[in-house]
Amino acid sequence: MRAALVVSQNAHEPLEGLKLELDHPEPQPADGHTIVQIKAASLNPHDLWTLRGVGHPAERVPMILGCDGAGVTDDGREVVLHPVIGDAVRGGGDVTLDPGRALLSETVDGTLADRILVPDELLLDKPESMSFTDAASLGIAWGTAYRMLFTRAGVRPGDTVLVQGASGGVSSAAIALARAAGATVFATSRTEEKRQFALQQGAHEVFENGARLPRKVDVVVETIGEATWGHSLRSVRPGGTVVLCGATTGAMPPAELNRVFYQQLSIIGSTACTRDEFARLLEFLERTGIRPSTETLSFEDIPVGMQRLIDGDILGKLVVDFDA
Repeated sequence: MRAALVVSQNAHEPLEGLKLELDHPEPQPADGHTIVQIKAASLNPHDLWTLRGVGHPAERVPMILGCDGAGVTDDGREVVLHPVIGDAVRGGGDVTLDPGRALLSETVDGTLADRILVPDELLLDKPESMSFTDAASLGIAWGTAYRMLFTRAGVRPGDTVLVQGASGGVSSAAIALARAAGATVFATSRTEEKRQFALQQGAHEVFENGARLPRKVDVVVETIGEATWGHSLRSVRPGGTVVLCGATTGAMPPAELNRVFYQQLSIIGSTACTRDEFARLLEFLERTGIRPSTETLSFEDIPVGMQRLIDGDILGKLVVDFDA
């Protein structure tokens, strides 16, 4: 079968360790697990971190890449995969708080293969109205955005939300979800093309990075880190919330603690989503009809897609169509 693997790690040239195999051994049945014929799987920055050796020990190489996917079981069930593996009991009832949690492709093979073996608890029924391509885009980006907005930040209808960086998977998901939930959405980006994309995803107004906003916001969705952190703190109202799930431009910005305590800001971290949150996300998408913005690639074009992730040449999600 076809499979995209990390076979070595290089912090500076990550694609050197990416290998596309055409005759990789197929998975074998195991108790408590199900084999899924993958129809679509999306690419994520996490794949690049694995190729760079960030958070992925060298002893776990080789490994099939891919955190997100959707497909069909051998008995014909159409499924979408929740990407988080862990023990909710160890996390006090929340699998994302389990100190030993992992994503698909961290401790077990991921989704960038024709057939994969996954724990049964990761399987959810794919909504009939949703394509495999759309379903394969949801686990990491949309699940993360859903938890950030509604579980961690408690966004409600009538709130104003600022999304920093409009074009990435989590950011574009946050724009669409917040708009559908009745919030007013502001978004920032470096380029006019990406600001226009944010408007297409549902943003009410868009701005250049660092621009002064028409008013303070209730919640800031932060995925960028050092480059936007100061603007995020200046843009949120007293008593408001900055919720963050990443720091792609650096993790050590000035904390501005005087502003945090004087304005009584809440700074909240967020990682991935639980199975229940993922199920609620699927129900929300069914009810509202919103869908991710996707671009499909063939299996052979996975290296091209990974390079586009490196270059930031993405609007929404890149998805590998295994039937192409």
